[in-house]
Amino acid sequence: MNEGASTAIESTLVRDGQPVAGGPVARHPRGLFYLAFTEAWERFSYYGMTALLALFMVNQLLLPGHVEHIAGFSAFRAAIEALFGPLSTQALASQIFGLYSGFVYFTPLLGGIVADRWIGQRNAVIIGALSMSAGHLAMTFDESFLAALLLLVIGSGFLKGNISAQVGALYPRDDEARRTRGFIIFSTAINVGAVVGPLVCGLLAQVYGWHYGFGVAAIFMLLGLATYLSGYRHLPARVERQTFEGVRLGAAERRIVTALIIVMIITVFQSTSFFQIFNVMPIFIQQHVAAEVAGFRIPIPWYQSINAVFSIVAAPALLWLWGRQARRGRERDELAKIGIGAWIAAASNLIVVAAIIACDGAPIHPIWPFLYSAGLGISFLYYWPTLLALVSRTAPAKVNATLMGFAFMSLFVSNNLIGWIGGLYGKMQPAAFWAMHAAIASAGGLIVLLFGRRLSRALRPG
Repeated sequence: MNEGASTAIESTLVRDGQPVAGGPVARHPRGLFYLAFTEAWERFSYYGMTALLALFMVNQLLLPGHVEHIAGFSAFRAAIEALFGPLSTQALASQIFGLYSGFVYFTPLLGGIVADRWIGQRNAVIIGALSMSAGHLAMTFDESFLAALLLLVIGSGFLKGNISAQVGALYPRDDEARRTRGFIIFSTAINVGAVVGPLVCGLLAQVYGWHYGFGVAAIFMLLGLATYLSGYRHLPARVERQTFEGVRLGAAERRIVTALIIVMIITVFQSTSFFQIFNVMPIFIQQHVAAEVAGFRIPIPWYQSINAVFSIVAAPALLWLWGRQARRGRERDELAKIGIGAWIAAASNLIVVAAIIACDGAPIHPIWPFLYSAGLGISFLYYWPTLLALVSRTAPAKVNATLMGFAFMSLFVSNNLIGWIGGLYGKMQPAAFWAMHAAIASAGGLIVLLFGRRLSRALRPG
């Protein structure tokens, strides 16, 4: 495997849009470590809160005695049900979760525009951290629930994309090797937060109550803000963007853009199958999975750390596998990897289906949702980082950043879809519900089988 191929593989393994594997750590700007620790605290708070959200709504917030206290909720529910019809408590919780998680991936585009044109990335990150801290604090009160979600969505918009842009801006434009490794360090912090957040917040929520879990998420977000401010002078105030004269594309470039948009649409299938792990799966586990192992009661949010763990653990194995394939001239192209990710997501959902059928109404052993979550973590590595790498490699320079933003729009679409599809959970048998998700992921894999070669040819320059 030549050095170029190695770098391409290293830069494709990511979580939350950042690489997760790479070469040895070189000397890096001091600002990188302030950004990495800030992101670790922020991801801790985000994933910790997200792991609690669906369970909190179904088990407490949306039940009589609590739902009446939420400011503005009657009008909000009326608007939602005007679109989707009358909703059960679980279906309403699913819709709320889908809207929240979807807009978390939409607002960074707006936050990036505001930062680029007016306030700069440093100020945008501070605004985002303050907004998210306020949102997590507001989650500890029933009355401010909707305001909390709005603050979190706005805060993510200002923080998420702009802090990543600052990482890249720490390095000279031609220093690609150190920049890639810098993102690897940064992404390690993301994965640590994704693993530890649900573990800590989930345990506190189980032992002391929901609001303790949300409260510690707020504390760690404030620690993230403090970390960022302590390194403020080491960070670029404004990220320089490469500009181009006009955006008129040639015929070959238009062909590539069209093919990339089609690939993004394909990944919506596996993303929809994947992200249900955060929405309906906690409810399913609560209802159908044995709560204890060897006398220990497993906090349900802990299952959401598993896919993040396997995103870390499986990365070196995939690097080795793809490297071995490359040396033999058998490495799959990006479209094939995206298709493999879809099939793994389908197989992961079928694990749940098989467990439901085999147990025949008896509690399911925790090993089965564990394997489901692990499989989804591996599927994510196959399809999502590969999509980002494909866009980065093939998109015309004039619209490269725009198309990267469109890639994240696929997550906006898929997360809104999981909210709508999750509303069907109460109307279907559990085995049928998860089989449906296996079929959704399989549809993505089937489309790649049918049209992958044609799309790969369309993505070639010239």
